[in-house]
Amino acid sequence: MKKIRVLNVDDSALMRQVLAALLAKDPDIEVVGAAPDPFIAREKIKALNPDVLTLDVEMPKMDGLTFLEKLMRGHPMPVVMVSSLTEAGCQTTLRALELGAVDFIAKPKIDLREGMEDIAQDLIAKVKAAASARIRGSRSQVSGSKSSPELETCNLKHATGSAAMIKTTDTIIAIGSSTGGTEAVKDVLEGMPPNTPPILITQHMPERFTKTWADRLNSLCRISVKEAQDGDSVLPGHALVAPGGYHMTLERSGARYTVRINQDPPVNRHRPSVDVTFASVARCAGANAIGVILTGMGGDGAKELLTMKQAGAFTIAQDEASCVVFGMPKEAIKAGAVDKVLPLGDIAGAILAHVSR
Repeated sequence: MKKIRVLNVDDSALMRQVLAALLAKDPDIEVVGAAPDPFIAREKIKALNPDVLTLDVEMPKMDGLTFLEKLMRGHPMPVVMVSSLTEAGCQTTLRALELGAVDFIAKPKIDLREGMEDIAQDLIAKVKAAASARIRGSRSQVSGSKSSPELETCNLKHATGSAAMIKTTDTIIAIGSSTGGTEAVKDVLEGMPPNTPPILITQHMPERFTKTWADRLNSLCRISVKEAQDGDSVLPGHALVAPGGYHMTLERSGARYTVRINQDPPVNRHRPSVDVTFASVARCAGANAIGVILTGMGGDGAKELLTMKQAGAFTIAQDEASCVVFGMPKEAIKAGAVDKVLPLGDIAGAILAHVSR
């Protein structure tokens, strides 16, 4: 079996050493080189032809974002970002995912060597997923030139009376995703009108990143999006994002829905776990629910999406061709949990059509 060839790009010699040592623990991975800055990285990519790049965000001479944008325009390849857990780091990492990075690893804030040991399994899994991911270059390149996104989105949140308005009931929409999901979820939410039924989103993401991501979605979508807090009401026109490091469950009291946030043990190695959210939606909303499973590695969400379907919910999986990683949808389909398998661009319309019926 051919090994996955990895090039590590980081200005820290210690970080390059740690990344190489951790990745070398897996027999399917070979670290073929390292580079302290994008200029040397460019030459090593030409010479070594790696399968996957790990890329630091903050580097001298040229920052990781600028290099990523140039790379995805001229030589698209799988990239896993290595980011700091700061507000600026979160914003930059989300921008990197928009530009075409497959996934990211959060650097520990203290004790780099020991902290990285704790996330070694996650690092290896993400590098392996990246190696088999579909790479389409930067989003701006794929979609072509368009007018200023600020001009296109600034008034959308207050739009009313459009043809996209739908009649809502007490339907609950539950969305689960992982690798590639930050952009996939955005695509779905941007198609939702202001009075869309309530949406619960569980995306595999660490603490701090989820709030930054939710705020970013809120600025782009016609519905309101926020990171969930314990006891939040579940309301039409609003989407709640499970906080990194916490499970999110749906609760019902009479006709009122709320969410609970907890730090119970990880499920399927994840907290938040899609299975945890889907199980609670099956229990509390039953047939008044829609379950959507999007791109991601692993099988989180498949088991409880089947529970949702058995409770009468309408269920959708993203198709293989439009997934960055066809892991979670594939497992859900294999489990018999899916009513419809659709390209990403058709999912918002299918949700609205089902609700309008």
